[in-house]
Amino acid sequence: MSRIQLRPVISRGAERLRAAGVHSPGADAEFLAAHVLGIERSRLALVPMVTAEQVAEFEKLIDRRAERIPLQHLTGLAAMGELDLEVGPGVFVPRPETELLFAWALGQLEGIGHEHMPVVVDLCTGSGALALALAHARPDIDVHAVEIDPAAREWAQRNADRQAAEGDTPITLHAGDVTDPGILSALNGRVDVVVSNPPYIPEGAALDPEVADHDPHLALFGGPDGLTVIRPMIATITRLLRPGGVAAIEHDDTNGSGVAALLVATSFEAVTEHPDLAGKPRFVTARRTIQSP
Repeated sequence: MSRIQLRPVISRGAERLRAAGVHSPGADAEFLAAHVLGIERSRLALVPMVTAEQVAEFEKLIDRRAERIPLQHLTGLAAMGELDLEVGPGVFVPRPETELLFAWALGQLEGIGHEHMPVVVDLCTGSGALALALAHARPDIDVHAVEIDPAAREWAQRNADRQAAEGDTPITLHAGDVTDPGILSALNGRVDVVVSNPPYIPEGAALDPEVADHDPHLALFGGPDGLTVIRPMIATITRLLRPGGVAAIEHDDTNGSGVAALLVATSFEAVTEHPDLAGKPRFVTARRTIQSP
């Protein structure tokens, strides 16, 4: 059986993606090659030669990626923390930028748990990315996740079932609207950490085809100013958090100061804006005010 050098095949695939306007053509071509071979991207150098059948499968995936189908829809997976989560049509694909919010939340959980089981809530959970990554990293916590979209909730449940089967602490998935004044009312004043990657893109924003044509619009758009969900959701966060509890909200890069102002105007202190990997405003954190006796 004839064998073909892998590196030139990947290079040609990357050039095809570059010509199609894909933002990270080299990395995407390598991820697709690794997917075809069933290995980690970091191990590609250990497979110098491949079969004609593997090349044909790789080239089909390159053609689909050149059509601007999301990389994660082609591989079926998206990363968050130490997890690879199943994603596809009908659910928002987690972004690398959200890893920063995850790391912040994990840091806030350090030192919590000596006197009680920490309670964490993920609002607008989508695929379950933040909720499941936190439950995997901290098996001693009680995680609740809320999602309004039935299609996205199916993906979250699939991921939750898989992680539970692999031994992670199960999360509790709730169907509901994060702006509903009664959502998770049994947790009022008991939550230690709230995280949220809500719909926050202002309507009319120019988006890449991978986003505009494939991510659910319900998970993307937050009204004319991007705050239609975030603004009423802050009341939910305020109600859920215990005094001294903390929250992190991801937002559009035009809205860092706007989200911070909403939190300052409510029962929060230590309001802090955080940049993403590109240095753009990406999420805001705050602490629920500890009421004086």
